[in-house]
Amino acid sequence: MSPDQLIERLERFPKTLAAVVSGLPDADARWRPDGGGWSILEIVTHVADEETDDFRTRLELTLRDPGEAWPPIDPESAAVERRYNEGDLAENLRRFEGQRRGSVQWLRSLNDPPWTNTHHHKLGDITAGDLLASWTAHDVLHLRQIVKRLFQLTERDAGASSTRYAGTWTA
Repeated sequence: MSPDQLIERLERFPKTLAAVVSGLPDADARWRPDGGGWSILEIVTHVADEETDDFRTRLELTLRDPGEAWPPIDPESAAVERRYNEGDLAENLRRFEGQRRGSVQWLRSLNDPPWTNTHHHKLGDITAGDLLASWTAHDVLHLRQIVKRLFQLTERDAGASSTRYAGTWTA
């Protein structure tokens, strides 16, 4: 594992996310595809909440005391209860950026952390290193989800016109 490279990826991600979502019309940010799925606003708000509610908290606990119970999270319920789709995209992006800066500062302040500390989870044993890698992967998975929404918005706006000349969506 290369923690420094993973932390650098975490540090760079807010700029990537901002480049993809900044300037979206409000209606597009709130749009949900037929058949279900989160809007871009809901995805960005989720990523902001996960920054503190999930990854940073759970990694800190695993490094300090891997046997300590993790606080429960329910992202689907949080999206409804916290009314993600009623929020403001720019505000949630700024909130994410600030939280991520704090996370990166905290990660860089760690002195030889025990990346092999293991928490017993319903998914199986998860090391602190697994959490750091998953945190970085979580960013990319949601970036892919946002890009898919942007593609779906293009198809929506194309109406009867086809997007097939662009290629197929097989990511």
